[in-house]
Amino acid sequence: MKFFVDTANVDDIRDLIALGLVDGVTTNPSLIAKSGRNIIEVIREICDLVHGPVSAEVVATDYETMLEEGRVLAEIAPNIAIKVPLTLDGLRACKTLTSEGRMVNVTLCFSANQALLAAKAGATFISPFVGRLDDINIDGLELIADIRRIYDNYGYETQILAASIRSANHMSECAKIGADVATAPPAVIKAMASHVLTDKGLTAFLTDAETAGIKIV
Repeated sequence: MKFFVDTANVDDIRDLIALGLVDGVTTNPSLIAKSGRNIIEVIREICDLVHGPVSAEVVATDYETMLEEGRVLAEIAPNIAIKVPLTLDGLRACKTLTSEGRMVNVTLCFSANQALLAAKAGATFISPFVGRLDDINIDGLELIADIRRIYDNYGYETQILAASIRSANHMSECAKIGADVATAPPAVIKAMASHVLTDKGLTAFLTDAETAGIKIV
């Protein structure tokens, strides 16, 4: 499973790149607005750091303006994936942009039917929102499993990009189900390395090493 980091914080992205944990990045206008910087400037800087796909989202809701904004975003760098909402206008924009050879991430997916439509429209990525479904007492992970089954049934090449990831458990469950990608905030990705028994074992090892006077250099 590929790891995308869901942030517009360039320092956080650099930290995770150093760990070898970044296959791509997802951003949205709200994340970038928190930085107080120009949207195009931030996206360009992220694209310079990351070799994999960088999702950049349109803000329009109608087909013509989504198309215009998507083409502007695509000119930033060759690894841009244009993010459009899962609406009829968004699906139409997806179809047009993918026919032009652009990567498209169809976002705000909350049902298997929506995911099927996105695949039919030629989406590069579909972004089902796990955590937001959990918030309304619907199993978000079950949606990932349903989409996996449908895509496998018919050989769709659209990649399942599990989004709205809230915990390390979400990450491992998405991997078991077969999500192609999971995008998560930096803190969630780093939390995957934590385990109480690892901490306990390391503490015991360091105590033993100090007592025995063990040194490597």
